[in-house]
Amino acid sequence: MPLPIYLLDSGLYFPPVDQASREGILAIGGDLSSERLIIAYKSGIFPWFNAAEPIIWWAPNPRMVLFLDELKVSKSMKKLIDKKVFKITFNQDFRAVIENCKKIERNGQSDTWISNEMIDAYCNLNQIGKAKSIEVWRNEELVGGLYGVDLGNVFCGESMFSKVSNASKIAFVYLVDYLKNNNYKLLDCQVYNDHLASLGCREISRNDFMEILNSK
Repeated sequence: MPLPIYLLDSGLYFPPVDQASREGILAIGGDLSSERLIIAYKSGIFPWFNAAEPIIWWAPNPRMVLFLDELKVSKSMKKLIDKKVFKITFNQDFRAVIENCKKIERNGQSDTWISNEMIDAYCNLNQIGKAKSIEVWRNEELVGGLYGVDLGNVFCGESMFSKVSNASKIAFVYLVDYLKNNNYKLLDCQVYNDHLASLGCREISRNDFMEILNSK
């Protein structure tokens, strides 16, 4: 028998992640306050929903992650980085990054899950140091980047964008370099896609992910 999906109220509570449905849905409702979002991410949970839907909270099994030493960087990408065509900054224009992630057209998607409500919620997290961005610039124009939630030991990637070829990949490479240099354990990429797999990401069980997330 399928497990019931938990309906959140004003209380800052989530059920255990093993109560999620087969698809990974754990709960619906609640809000996108900074307090709730921080509890969610620390509990292995993230929001993902379209603008016309209620807030949907996910804890998928398996979980797509990158073990930092497993990053795959092609020879052509290494040459491009060495040319220093792009300028890379860290957490300098968070709102511009998330707004570009909203606007960028993606294959197979007619709409975006990054609503104005989501933008404001993650910008609030950024203001208190819990969400961060990588920006990629060319000739002073923002041409790529990514953002995510920073848990101190795990970085939870949310979205990335490119206006020119390879810009988001360069942001990804620089993020992984930053995480390695600062002793993070893992980059959480949430759910499988081919692009992430090409960069070295792979799926692990939700239990394994939770063990890493909860380790010190």
